[in-house]
Amino acid sequence: MSEQNKPLRLAMLGMVDGNGHPYSWSAIFNGYNSEVMSECPYAAIPVYLDKEPKERLQIEGAVVTHIWTDAPEDAEHVARASLVPNIVARPEDVIGEVDAVLIATDRGEEHVERCRPFVEAGIPSFVDKPLTDNEADLKVFNGWVQAGAKMMSSSSMRYCKEFIPFRASTNNLGKIRFATVTTPKSWERYGIHALEAIYPILGPGFISVRNTGTAEQNIVHCRHRSGADVVIAATADMYGSFGVLQLCGTIGHATAAMQDTFYAFKAQLQAFTDYVRTGVRPFPFAETVELMKLVIGGIRSRNEGGREVLLEEIRES
Repeated sequence: MSEQNKPLRLAMLGMVDGNGHPYSWSAIFNGYNSEVMSECPYAAIPVYLDKEPKERLQIEGAVVTHIWTDAPEDAEHVARASLVPNIVARPEDVIGEVDAVLIATDRGEEHVERCRPFVEAGIPSFVDKPLTDNEADLKVFNGWVQAGAKMMSSSSMRYCKEFIPFRASTNNLGKIRFATVTTPKSWERYGIHALEAIYPILGPGFISVRNTGTAEQNIVHCRHRSGADVVIAATADMYGSFGVLQLCGTIGHATAAMQDTFYAFKAQLQAFTDYVRTGVRPFPFAETVELMKLVIGGIRSRNEGGREVLLEEIRES
């Protein structure tokens, strides 16, 4: 087999509370053991995996060969559930063994240090959302990318199939003047899901962000240069309303909600493996920078009593 046709070897790294991506992401590459996966502590994962025909489950040309998690017992269970052959004692142990790594944690404040060994080793990295939640680390990531690091970060909501028609066109709605998106959990960890749901529809050009809510109930108003106002609700226990989108235009309106989690995850991971193979980004890193400024600005605004924070206040270099 030629080097070009060999499967990409991937490492799945990290696992934090409330985030079962190592189970699902590894299964999307490797397949899974149904009996062991049924014991997954994240009940939704075996449900949506079991809905998929086995012949269409996996991404071709890539396999998760190594895993490390913050708690060793998690790695052992994920490896059995998602057929990962190698468990390592330290994340750095995968250097030289894999072609790319997936940082499968959603605590943005940790990502610089989780990524650093692989950036320094020249290994392409996918970083779970949000890439970061603070200005200092945004500068570090942007500097790495400007220096040539192969790095991608996104929310799966960018690939949500229910929203694809609106990314193709909203002409039937006229000019978008108002939009809402909802998500459970915290702004720090899940606000990016809501932001990345609307971002490909409106495109670059967010001006400011204002968070007039609390840590448990974030109400975030974002202004866009197109004239659209976007209001995002990120409420801790609002699990029944993840990914509900409303678009209000000058001549029409539309609503949609994310339903197919598996599709979004698979499309997201396929985009990363294509990037590793081709070197062509699926979207400009500048979009990730702008999205991180919205995340950071939302935190800053809430901490400063709901002040409107201009994105130009937040520097990436």
